[in-house]
Amino acid sequence: MSPEQARDYERRWWTLGVLCLSLVMVVVANASLNVALPTLVKDLHASASALQWIVDAYSLVFAGLLLTAGALGDRYGRRLALNGGLLIFGAASGLAAFAGSSGQLIAARAAMGIGAALVMPATLSVLAHVFPPEERKRAVAIWAGFAGVGAALGGVISGWLLQHFWWGSIFLTNVFVVAIALVAGAILIPPARDDREPSLDPVGALLSIAGLGALIYAIIEAPTHGWLSIDTVGAFWIAMLILVAFARWELRTPEPMLDLRFFRNPQFAAATSTITLIFFVMFGMIFILTQYLQSVLGYSPLEAGVRMLPWAVVYMISAPRSARLVERFGQRLVVSSGLTVVAMGLGLLALSGIHANYPLLALSLVVTAAGMGMVTAPSTGAIIASLPLNKAGVGSAVNDTTRELGGALGVAVIGSVLASIYRSDVARHITSLPPSARAARSSLGAALQTAATLPGRDGPALAHAARQAYVHAFDITMLVAVGVALLASALVSWVLRPPSTVAVEEPIAFEAA
Repeated sequence: MSPEQARDYERRWWTLGVLCLSLVMVVVANASLNVALPTLVKDLHASASALQWIVDAYSLVFAGLLLTAGALGDRYGRRLALNGGLLIFGAASGLAAFAGSSGQLIAARAAMGIGAALVMPATLSVLAHVFPPEERKRAVAIWAGFAGVGAALGGVISGWLLQHFWWGSIFLTNVFVVAIALVAGAILIPPARDDREPSLDPVGALLSIAGLGALIYAIIEAPTHGWLSIDTVGAFWIAMLILVAFARWELRTPEPMLDLRFFRNPQFAAATSTITLIFFVMFGMIFILTQYLQSVLGYSPLEAGVRMLPWAVVYMISAPRSARLVERFGQRLVVSSGLTVVAMGLGLLALSGIHANYPLLALSLVVTAAGMGMVTAPSTGAIIASLPLNKAGVGSAVNDTTRELGGALGVAVIGSVLASIYRSDVARHITSLPPSARAARSSLGAALQTAATLPGRDGPALAHAARQAYVHAFDITMLVAVGVALLASALVSWVLRPPSTVAVEEPIAFEAA
């Protein structure tokens, strides 16, 4: 071991701290803006369409660039990619904090997505180089724990900042985090790159950006335009055609950005599928649970975020400990069991009512988080372990891309299922109310706004009917999520099943006479 390698090894846990700090910043930025949307309507006069793009511009650019950013990190250096991404992210956050219009904020959020696409794969690929194989699973488990906690902490941090400062403070805090990460990273993060210096794959990069961007766009817009509308179906067809062209190119080019033959490895295929499905469930659950806490139970954004903390705490505890479980029982048993535990927690959530029952809610969050921690960390570790070390950047990007695809699908599909059930249920309860109450069919938020304008008992009656309809839809939708978790558990058990063996009779050895 060279002196530089010995120094990097001694500092490895401090390096992991810098990587996790950068990771949490990126994840929080993806989850924290929703609570500020009402303020943006008032201060920036943002329309409904503008609000949607303020949220989605970040996710769209982020997911579309992940594979390309990971490949660039492998080629030119992961520390360079990390620092470059931090600089772009910090500068864009500063511009977002002082944006004077919704258009400026959308552009700044898109630029933040560029920075995040460089940062997130680099954190995991640097980790893979700093830690030796015997410690890598534990380090990846800690990384995965912070990645999950960031999604839960976004609402708490944003809610607290909005209560004490203006909406721009949500973005301005990123600038300070970036400054700390850059200074600490200059000391602690070693340079790491693919020593072979593979050729770039510009055609593959362009096809992946266009294909993933079109797919994420179709998923995001589907609930608005309708899943079977011409716009949605057309967007999905365009995404499919581009991604098929990407796959054909990657299989033929001598230096592919992502060698699709990796998916022949059952461990890699199972891990990527599991990450997609668990984040489908996780992001979909958080999306509708946040509305339940605020619009049904009446909590403020900060109060709702605080009540999600049991989920974050248990996830942070269970994810790092999953590495030892895998060492003892194997990935197949741990991940499939974790998905079953997730299904149990979601089943408890399906018992939610119109009135607050926090002990039941907290128990369901604890059980769900324990299961998710058992799933995400081993699956992320399996993706990294399945690929050569010189492809750590692309491997990290595959992990992050499956997370984003699963999360976007979860919000869109689970949100659409809930909205469909809600609309049909609420329509049956408002027939005796004034015609203006029909606005309640669009969403629970619209129902509560309309209820505030109705005279006499009609307002409380509409609000109660809308909340009842939402809770009914919420409970049924949670059962759909239970089915997805159990399907994922069965999929993991099947894909990672032990190879069949055929007994062969050995010839009988005769002793010489």
